[in-house]
Amino acid sequence: MLNLRDENVMRELNLYPLWVRKNVPSSESASLVADQPQVSPSDDVVGRVSTRQETIGQPKAVELQPQGVGRVSAEPNLHQYTHKPDLHAACTNENTIDWPALKQQVASCTACKLRAGCTQTVFGAGDENADWLFVGDWPTTEDVAQDQPFVGQAGKLLDNMLASIKLKRGQNVYIANVVKCGPAENHVPTHDEIAQCLPYLQQQIALIKPKVIVALGKTAATALLGKDATLGSLRGKLHDYQGVPLLITYHPAYLLRTPAEKAHAWDDLCMAVETMKQLQGTK
Repeated sequence: MLNLRDENVMRELNLYPLWVRKNVPSSESASLVADQPQVSPSDDVVGRVSTRQETIGQPKAVELQPQGVGRVSAEPNLHQYTHKPDLHAACTNENTIDWPALKQQVASCTACKLRAGCTQTVFGAGDENADWLFVGDWPTTEDVAQDQPFVGQAGKLLDNMLASIKLKRGQNVYIANVVKCGPAENHVPTHDEIAQCLPYLQQQIALIKPKVIVALGKTAATALLGKDATLGSLRGKLHDYQGVPLLITYHPAYLLRTPAEKAHAWDDLCMAVETMKQLQGTK
């Protein structure tokens, strides 16, 4: 039986009563949401919306059933990730630099016009040897002010999403954005601006060597995949980023505006957990 902390976390994610994965014992599913931090009713951020605009495709219909999330892929094909001699080959490339040098490059970058209206860049934060990497789109004004990715209401929701799968910011988790400058008036960065900043994220990935990457929203997903597509067509599939499993879900800011999609985000997180378990089982 779930304790009060578990119930609060699942209620925050709009997944209460608990939906568990089909053909998985209830005790195992419950373990995904154990040991959660206390979430008070005042932390309910549903309906409190930022001005962020995100263009996404209409998600595919997902049928949720009690005691079974029908959407989770049965067995992602991880054979391709068992042996990966070329994984993060960029780490040995002469163009790869270390963390201090990369942070300095990002801080002093003036490659695009976004820097002119940005008081400081937001590099990213967390465990630099993490197994999990979560990638968003660009920092908000609050992020820039605190020099941290995902603060404010969207950050609180992301923390709850992490807690629901027994993860915590900074502990085996790294969080970054594709774009390191907060766009003026929170406008969507152009393709050119994203292209200018993407190499910094690619360097971060090469240094971290994550086992699983979770892209939060369409901007992050399409930048990492190198192709344009609707978010609905990208979710629910196991993608590949240079030998690393890549899964895609909604950006927390979008979930604040559309709380009904939190159930689908939970589905995506379950798939990410299953992918990590299978990778760990191949060792």
